[in-house]
Amino acid sequence: MASSSASSAARSLSTAAARGPRAGGAGADDPRRGTVVLMSAAVGLCVASNYYAQPLLVTIARDLRLSAASAALVVTVAQVGYALGLVLVLPLGDLMERRRLVCGLTLATACSLALTAVAPNAGLLLAGTALTGLLSVTAQVLVPFAADLATPHRRGQVVGTVMSGLVLGMLLARTASGALAAVGGWRTVYWVAAAAMAVLAATLHRALPQYRGSAGLRYGPLLRSTARLLADEPVLRARALLGLLAFACFSALWTSLAFLLSGPGYHWSDSEIGLLGLAGAAGAIAAQLAGRLADRGRTTLTTLVSALLLLGSWGLLALGAHQVAALIAGIVLLDLAHQGVHITNQSLIYALRPDARGRITSAYMTCYFVGGAIGSALVGVVHAHAGWNGVCLLGAALALLLCLAAASTAPGFRNWWRGQTRLRELWTVASAGALATAVLTLIALAIRLTR
Repeated sequence: MASSSASSAARSLSTAAARGPRAGGAGADDPRRGTVVLMSAAVGLCVASNYYAQPLLVTIARDLRLSAASAALVVTVAQVGYALGLVLVLPLGDLMERRRLVCGLTLATACSLALTAVAPNAGLLLAGTALTGLLSVTAQVLVPFAADLATPHRRGQVVGTVMSGLVLGMLLARTASGALAAVGGWRTVYWVAAAAMAVLAATLHRALPQYRGSAGLRYGPLLRSTARLLADEPVLRARALLGLLAFACFSALWTSLAFLLSGPGYHWSDSEIGLLGLAGAAGAIAAQLAGRLADRGRTTLTTLVSALLLLGSWGLLALGAHQVAALIAGIVLLDLAHQGVHITNQSLIYALRPDARGRITSAYMTCYFVGGAIGSALVGVVHAHAGWNGVCLLGAALALLLCLAAASTAPGFRNWWRGQTRLRELWTVASAGALATAVLTLIALAIRLTR
């Protein structure tokens, strides 16, 4: 984007935005398309920082002499770091001036990527990865920022456009890292990413308007109020659970895919594995479509259909163990379905409390990335013991839980559910088992990391 266009877009918003959010959380006018596209690109670059490693796990493991399970921890640590950033950093968007916060986090992410690039051992690699995850929550500061700048009747569309950048960032990061690794090794990927983030910080400082949060709280009470939002808002709780399960499925696939494609039956290189990220780019289309459907009030239908499609995708992925066409079809379907759930969730939660969008995003995205950490941790263990078939069974089980949770959001479900005593007892037992499994997984992960 030309600098004059970016500066013009910034000037068009700066007067209204610098005053902070109005009633309803929107500025006087919608942000210009150039500003939205820039924010979308920035979100993509920021979130890509957590995904460069996925097609490189085998290469990194070979270079640093790690086991496959230990290499998978790179993905898990990135998710845990990101979740901590969502809890500790993201609420600052309701307190601090957002342009300054965004640019500072982006520059710090460049430094942590450089640390990963020079890592001589697993300890420093995991430290750099964790810091990158913690700091790259810039993406989630920008999404509610865009929602605040948009008028209510276009908020779903604007959020969908910005989130399409996030989808492309997650998926094309794998393609870019595979191509760069083929040219200069896996460390080159992180050096190039660090330079890109430094340039992005300077560009955002010139283009974004000033916008100060209006929470009126100190940092400690601000964090406590984030937890209270989950307790006070049933829609936020329900959508956080859906996001957790959807991203657990997504993470289970992309954490294990490199091991399938580099192993017997495929023997693909890093660059070939990275190209599969192009198949998942279809999720960007789903992001735009889900945003428009949310603006039209079709949230329940979108959620249910997406959950069922996600369940069906694991059947195609199981066939993909030996059939590349089925594998690509399964990836496309899973990414479409995952984004359908995620964008619908965000469109609904941003309508709850316009003055607390940063904290609402923090609560929702923390649950979302806890799901990702659980999915990647579980799949590392399952793949080691049961291979690709075990991964697909795990993914299908998570998707089935998502379908049940999505059904609970349908109108009239609560009245029907109250009369199903036996089913409620079974659901309570199953939920307790799932929660215990998640807790034990995280404990095992913590023990492994301290060794």
